[in-house]
Amino acid sequence: MAGHNKWKQIKDKKAKTDGAKAKVYSRYSKLVLMEAQKAKGNKTAPGLRAVIERAKAENVTNDVIERAIKKATEAGSAALESITYETYGPGGSAIIIEALTSNKNKAAQEVKHILTKNGFALASIGSASWAFKREGTTWVPTSTLPLEDSDLELLEKLVGELEDNEEVQDVFTNVE
Repeated sequence: MAGHNKWKQIKDKKAKTDGAKAKVYSRYSKLVLMEAQKAKGNKTAPGLRAVIERAKAENVTNDVIERAIKKATEAGSAALESITYETYGPGGSAIIIEALTSNKNKAAQEVKHILTKNGFALASIGSASWAFKREGTTWVPTSTLPLEDSDLELLEKLVGELEDNEEVQDVFTNVE
């Protein structure tokens, strides 16, 4: 009866929630770091203040936010870059991938690997963005596309793998 112990179940549940929390903390830590570098550590800068508010709304601790700001203001800290990748997914769905990284080559290779593993490739700049409109920090689809169940499952798998990558911040699709 291995694995039926009450404490084992608690440990497994805690590991799952801690993993999800770490993913959110990592994402917002990178965003705060990038905005703090732009604002040169000025917490009253509008961009940094907005990111901090979004992070607090996701229950990111003040300690994590302060560490990211401190790391951004230190001499020799790596500058993070925001990169946008475009591709077409199952059923001709347009996909926009937003990444935040200090190493563009590593991020590009990781995204390419995930796409080729699922049978897709990167598209050129502007090839998928026509189906979206930029509103603040998000991409809103201007035209949507219905998918069959098999294509929808493949798209969910692809988006899940992309979001599991630590370099990828957001994935946007134009699927209904």
